[in-house]
Amino acid sequence: MSGRDRDALAIVLHTHMPYVEGFGTWPFGEEWLWEAIACCYVPLLELLDEGAAVTLSLTPVLCDQLEADGVAGRFSAFVRDVRRSSHAEDAEGLRAGGHELLAAELDRAAGDYVRALEKVEELGGDLLGALAPHARWTSSATHAVLPLLASEACLRLQLRSGIESHRRRFGDWDGGFWLPECAYEPSLAHGLADAGVRAVCVELTGREPLGAAAHLAPLLDESGVTLVPIDRATMSLVWSDDGYPAAGAYRDYHHHTVHHHTPWANSGEAYDHAAALALAREHAADFVSRTRERLARAAVRGGGLAVCALDTELLGHWWYEGGEWLRAVVRECAEQGLPLVRLDDALAQIEPLPASQRARALAWPATSWGRGCDLPTWSGPAVADMAFTARAAELAVLAAGQEVSEAAVRELMALQASDWPFMVSREISVPYARERFAGHSHALQEALRAGPHADASGVRNLAVDAHTAALLAA
Repeated sequence: MSGRDRDALAIVLHTHMPYVEGFGTWPFGEEWLWEAIACCYVPLLELLDEGAAVTLSLTPVLCDQLEADGVAGRFSAFVRDVRRSSHAEDAEGLRAGGHELLAAELDRAAGDYVRALEKVEELGGDLLGALAPHARWTSSATHAVLPLLASEACLRLQLRSGIESHRRRFGDWDGGFWLPECAYEPSLAHGLADAGVRAVCVELTGREPLGAAAHLAPLLDESGVTLVPIDRATMSLVWSDDGYPAAGAYRDYHHHTVHHHTPWANSGEAYDHAAALALAREHAADFVSRTRERLARAAVRGGGLAVCALDTELLGHWWYEGGEWLRAVVRECAEQGLPLVRLDDALAQIEPLPASQRARALAWPATSWGRGCDLPTWSGPAVADMAFTARAAELAVLAAGQEVSEAAVRELMALQASDWPFMVSREISVPYARERFAGHSHALQEALRAGPHADASGVRNLAVDAHTAALLAA
């Protein structure tokens, strides 16, 4: 078999939600989780159940929330009591103003939530259990940016708690580990390997030019961890300012009715669902064609692997038609002869380049898939106070030694989540992010003062597999 025959596409879906369960409703809080269930996770489940060869990464913090008591009931109440009335009220207002096409679109869109609820009820409320057969990769327990942790002890805690929770829920694990925010530096490698990690995705665009063949060739670190570059050239077809979701026919995420519904297209006209789905299928064909061309041009010896890593929540929420696009990509790969492979399967067939051949490339400073492909999104001037607070809190917990409580450990892990500084840096729901960070910081201080028997109810179902012993272990 020739190298060209071994060219392949791997779509990795990073599925994550900040820990919002039990922390607020509208406009910030649990509603984010309900929206993701209805618009992203249920439609994705249906595609996965049909056998789509995509790689599903579920973060432990998302699983914590889907596993929590009462989640299915609160999702049902959201659909029945909130979405049903809010769609109806906005449609009525639009009709009163003479906007029949916009009102009709709201009537149609309300059906998305009804169908999602029917599916969740069909599953007996256990969406997490339904996703379990497809769960391949895990992540750190609370989505901490690992290069910013202050100690090896907390690195072990985040890694082992996340991996333990995955094994408890899903059983088998092949060693695939999603680095939160794709944040990596070489000093992490041995800690990852010690935790059983076999492969991670990394962002090399800051080290190698956009479109370089190096983005299509996995690397083997001396620790034994395979570093799999994500291919920014492929991803940018979707995830960039002028990517597919910006097209005029797609639903405008930013233009809202009173109750934050979106019956307009990016063009400013009333949204035409049929036209948008047709465009999504065209864009899927274009995506597969361009990926094939990219792989052919790069001519990687032994075959190239284009890894398109996307936030699952992009597909159906931020980009409403993204789920249909993904479904069409699966079909187009078969029709155009581009192998679509799960990442673990691809890595079993590829011999990565040894580190000795890429020593200079492997000596990079910390990288991420954030702006600039480095770490200022989570540690720069806009959020420096949060970064220093989190590090000081980590050292305070370690200083408490055997007197530290499970409550303090779990509040620290809540504080370490990448979500809060990301939201502040990107100016997304900043008051909520600041409030959550300050709340966990205060709760942590209270837990340290209370000693080893502090109450952990404030973090409800977060990081239930994290234990003080894991933090203190040598």
